[in-house]
Amino acid sequence: MAGRVAKLPPRPTAFRNARLIDPASGLDAVGGLLVVDGLIADVGPAIGRDGLAESFEIVECGGHCLAPGLVDMRVQLREPGEEHKETIASASLAAAAGGVTSMVALPNTTPVVDDMAGLEFIARRAREAKGTKIYSYGAVTRGLAGKDLAELGLLAESGAVAFTDGLAAIADARVMRRALSYGSTYGLLIVQHPEEPQLADGGAMNSGELATRLGLAGIPRAAEVMMIERDLHLVAMTGARYHVAHISTAAAIDAIRAAKERGLKVTCDTAPPYFTLNETEVGDYRTFAKLSPPLRAEADRAAVAAAVADGTIDCIASDHAPHDQESKRVPFALAAPGIVGLETLLPLSLGLFHNGQIGLLELFKRLARSPADILALPQGRFGRGAPADLVLFDLERAGRIEVDRFRSKSKNSPYDGRPVQGRVLRTVVDGRTVFEAEP
Repeated sequence: MAGRVAKLPPRPTAFRNARLIDPASGLDAVGGLLVVDGLIADVGPAIGRDGLAESFEIVECGGHCLAPGLVDMRVQLREPGEEHKETIASASLAAAAGGVTSMVALPNTTPVVDDMAGLEFIARRAREAKGTKIYSYGAVTRGLAGKDLAELGLLAESGAVAFTDGLAAIADARVMRRALSYGSTYGLLIVQHPEEPQLADGGAMNSGELATRLGLAGIPRAAEVMMIERDLHLVAMTGARYHVAHISTAAAIDAIRAAKERGLKVTCDTAPPYFTLNETEVGDYRTFAKLSPPLRAEADRAAVAAAVADGTIDCIASDHAPHDQESKRVPFALAAPGIVGLETLLPLSLGLFHNGQIGLLELFKRLARSPADILALPQGRFGRGAPADLVLFDLERAGRIEVDRFRSKSKNSPYDGRPVQGRVLRTVVDGRTVFEAEP
């Protein structure tokens, strides 16, 4: 019998002549980065200046930006259960094209990820896809029903990075208190969809004059802040870690800012639609602009953008929610909420930089370092020994969003044709190139 052929280790790689952007160290300088065995071996302005060993594969960056790959902490993968909308493999391709090297899947699949088998399925399918890294939330309650707690401890031991009921708010105060108490005891993070369900029930868009004129039931802004303020009292009682997803209103931002000033363990994220669009995008019943929470008034949009800039909002996530045409090509009130976002996360977020609202280091703190820190992941930084998860991008390249070219199986996006500035050139996971743009 012939002997087994030894698998050669991956060739060391040197990224040369890059503008290095590292939000963890504050590095913003021209230099290089070395990758050995899938890990960052060295980084800095001197790398590549005096030549490199012949053993290194050279990636000439041409002065473009090299940063830690994006860590997207809010993604709906649809697998298992709705593979016609998205699969783990297609989402991984879309993420790579968007510069996302790690993403965290919501548990609202069919079946719900409320046991170890669900986590193991996602981990196995992610390994088979061999693309971006995929982590998973565990459900807070069994079946996302909001009543009985799932086995949070066992789920954490099996790899759940945090816990959420996805698009369903944990409405019962007693259940939320129990979840936060358990989380406080065992160091688990609870993530809330901030919407008081009785106030939001039946609503289709933001409450206000436009909703009245369109004849659509509205979701009041107060539904968001009321849920958050209730939870903050429970956080103060339990000392737990608490994260608010997709913030969309100025009032909610004020509540979170005050909670942080009080020393509560509170963090939050938003998504690009909430700082790039407002309720007028609904226009004449455009279902691609139906989200949960809904697009808000212009004053709220501006407040969200300002809160991203000043750090009150810790992270920017894609809030990727793929839907097929049958879910969107229906009357507005019946349409499913959500848009795809993996491939537009970086260019839309770069708009904040190009508009002068935030620096590049701070922006990548929101996109990479902070979500990794909140979820206790090793990504989001250029430290020696850190995973070589990288995105190389052209900061100035102008273009337009072309939805028909998305790698995602679903195309539900309100951004088709929107001008953007910034293009992903290469995405690297553990030293492997998983995406490279066409010339």
